[in-house]
Amino acid sequence: MKHIISALVLNKPGVLAHVAGMFAARAFNIDSLAVGRTEDPKLSRMTIVVVGDDRVVEQVRKQLAKIVSIVKVQDFAGHDMVARDLMLLSVAATPEKRPEILALIEMFGAKVVDIGSKYVMVEVCGPESKIEAFIDACRPYGVKDMVRTGTVAMSRQKSRTQTV
Repeated sequence: MKHIISALVLNKPGVLAHVAGMFAARAFNIDSLAVGRTEDPKLSRMTIVVVGDDRVVEQVRKQLAKIVSIVKVQDFAGHDMVARDLMLLSVAATPEKRPEILALIEMFGAKVVDIGSKYVMVEVCGPESKIEAFIDACRPYGVKDMVRTGTVAMSRQKSRTQTV
C-alpha cells in the first residue's frame, strides 16, 4: 500500500542526504520524493511516498521523527488531503497525428508547453492515476521523453467550504 508522508524540515545543507541515508540504512524504498521551500524560508517540506504495510510505514515515520533537523512528520493515511503530481512528456507528433494528440491533450486538461516539427511537449498536473492514464494514452504515438516531480500533498483545512 502506498503511503504519503510529509516531513517539515530545517532548510539547511545535508538534511536531504540525512533523510535519504536513513531510508537506505534501513532498506526502505522511496517511491517518490519531492522537496521545496515553505512559506517560512527557514523550513522546507519533503513529501515522501513509500510502499509498504502499516507496520513498515509506522517504522519509517518513527525513524524520521528521530532526525534532529526534522520539525514535524505526518502520515497522510486516513486524512482528507489533496495530492498532485506534475509531469512533462514529449510525444511524437507527426503532422497527420497532431490533431488526435491535441484532442487527447485537451481531454486530459493538459497543456502544450513546447512544440516542434516532430514532437509536442505537454505539461500534465493531477493525481497520479491521471498522469498514468495520460502516459498510457500517449504510448501508441511514441513517448520520446518524460520527467515527473513525484507527489506533493497537503491536508485539507477542516473548515473548508468548497472542494476543487
